[in-house]
Amino acid sequence: MPILPTDPRRRATLIAAAVAVVCAGAVAFVALGPLAAAPAPSPTRSVAAPTPTPTTTPGPTRSADPVDAVDAPASTTVAAVDGSSVPVSATPGGPATQTLANPQASGAPLVFRVVDRRDGWVEVQLAQRPNGSTGWVPTSAVTLSEDPYAVVVTRSTNTLALYEDGKVVARYPVATGTGGTPSPTGRFALTELLAPTNAGYGPYAYGTTAFSDVLNSFGGGPGQIGLHGTDDASSIGTAASHGCIRMRNADITALAERLPLGTPFQVR
Repeated sequence: MPILPTDPRRRATLIAAAVAVVCAGAVAFVALGPLAAAPAPSPTRSVAAPTPTPTTTPGPTRSADPVDAVDAPASTTVAAVDGSSVPVSATPGGPATQTLANPQASGAPLVFRVVDRRDGWVEVQLAQRPNGSTGWVPTSAVTLSEDPYAVVVTRSTNTLALYEDGKVVARYPVATGTGGTPSPTGRFALTELLAPTNAGYGPYAYGTTAFSDVLNSFGGGPGQIGLHGTDDASSIGTAASHGCIRMRNADITALAERLPLGTPFQVR
């Protein structure tokens, strides 16, 4: 496992947890309890993504562009939950329709991508079906930050573009879903960063708010789409997965060192 940088903005710290994350075919496990101080490092761990820059003046607006237009804003507001849980409402100021725990089951902090804002409330993307689900949370329950990054995957070319401040700063070849299990298109967000323990999925896997349009369940999980590495380098550049986005291990490691949770993640 590579050593992550010590810069405060990019440092990845370890979080103890237990979860099985299904990336429409790839299961990643992390262990319960703190990492032991044994000579052999444990591969069962969840890692925290880099922290975005705090802000007190967010002003997100919902885009009216077609879903296949590039979704790479120069800055995106993300909301990190402060307490042990957060109420989610269908309308700003409305009654709570659900309560989400913080941290998540994986041990990752609960962080949302913000898509709209009203007085005292922010509308956030939710990691649940149907794709595109949103809810409103009170701003008093979250810390708002600005994220300069965005990830855009283009299925027709099997490529991933990394944007910073609205400009492409890197391009990577990727593997996308096959014709029978295509990667779902839409505007999503990164939700958690894990270190998979099962062979085949590389050193890092981001969970996302996207779910397979074909697989309602897989391997005991809900068919959640992931962005992860792979031990099958020959699949990169092709349509080969169950819907997840595969990257070369060096490439997913580079993203894991940069991208905070809540970062826009688009498949088009």
